[in-house]
Parts: sequence; structure tokens; C-alpha cells
Amino acid sequence: MKKLVKKTIRKSSRFDNIKAGLEEAIEFANGNTKGARIHKVEVPDIDVQAARKKMGLSQDKFASSFGIPTSTLRNWEQGTREPRGAAKILLALINKRPDMVREVLEQYS
Repeated sequence: MKKLVKKTIRKSSRFDNIKAGLEEAIEFANGNTKGARIHKVEVPDIDVQAARKKMGLSQDKFASSFGIPTSTLRNWEQGTREPRGAAKILLALINKRPDMVREVLEQYS
């Protein structure tokens, strides 16, 4: 019987922690940032064309290697668009560690 009580307490404690976290998230979303810790990650701007050329790849090959539409890549290289969000992070990783990105992608091919 004691084990059953301990499991119930643990589950309740987990639930309370999750509930408290969700309530804090709702408060934050509603503008109450008091006591909140905000983490902002700065991702460097990447010269996409230079990164691609450093790898010795054509636009088509670079785009297909990393799952980027060729038209999007062209827009980035021509400066008509800028990569944002996850694309910017992916490009930073490709620029810094292209072999690692390829290795990860090969696991899902």
C-alpha cells in the first residue's frame, strides 16, 4: 500500500509542476514578464553564396543536399530575401559543420 501512495504523490507532484509551468507560460503570453527569464539566441548572418561556394556546390546541388528549395536559395544569394528562424540556424550549421549536417541528414534518407 505504501508504494501506491508514493506513486500517487509523485504523479501529483509532476502534475503540479507541469500545471505551474503552463500557468506561468500563459501569464507570460499575456504580458506578465515579472520574474521571467528570457533567453535569446543570436544567430550570425551567413553569406549563403560564400558558404555554398566554399563547399564547391552548384545552387541546385547545395539546395537538394540540405532540403532547401532552389528558388529560396537564389533569393537568399541575390539578397531579395533573408533567411530567418530555423533556416538561418540551419545555414549557420552548414557553414560551420557541413559534414555533421550531412551525416545527420543521411540517417533519415
